[in-house]
Amino acid sequence: MSASCILVTGMPGAGKSTVTRLVAEQLPRSARLGGDEFNQLIVNGFVWALGEPADEAARQVELLHRNLCAVTNNFIDAGFTALIDAMVPSREKLDFFLDLLAPRQVLFVVLSPGIDTCRHRNTIRDPADRFDFDDYETLEATMKHDFGTTGWWLDTSSQTPTQTAHHILTHSHHRARVN
Repeated sequence: MSASCILVTGMPGAGKSTVTRLVAEQLPRSARLGGDEFNQLIVNGFVWALGEPADEAARQVELLHRNLCAVTNNFIDAGFTALIDAMVPSREKLDFFLDLLAPRQVLFVVLSPGIDTCRHRNTIRDPADRFDFDDYETLEATMKHDFGTTGWWLDTSSQTPTQTAHHILTHSHHRARVN
């Protein structure tokens, strides 16, 4: 796999963090950039994406995405495959990523195990890693509407994380291209 970016998204509990880590471990030169970890760089004043005040939350989401892309570009330019684990809820947000990552190749993977699977996976996480989210139906509808056939929608409901990582390594260059 040549130096590029694999942008992995999906609803909370879809398996983004686990799968991107597993994919990165299989590549000879790779970096994993997790949105959650980048958010933790803010020591004081953090407002989560759906928090209040809403304008500050939006500003911090944009900052997060800019930082993820800047570091990703540095890794790609140094010959690494960069895996971004981030919540990309709309085509507008995807286009923002694509603009910041241009002209580098971006592969876009949407982990799509279904709402029930995401909810279940969230309940079995370590309590410190759980994500309280109750609007899966709206998020799924928005993503399906906005992305359509963009990228690769990967149904992972019956796969282990290792199987999902293998599928991404094997098929993403053919199925996940967006530019």
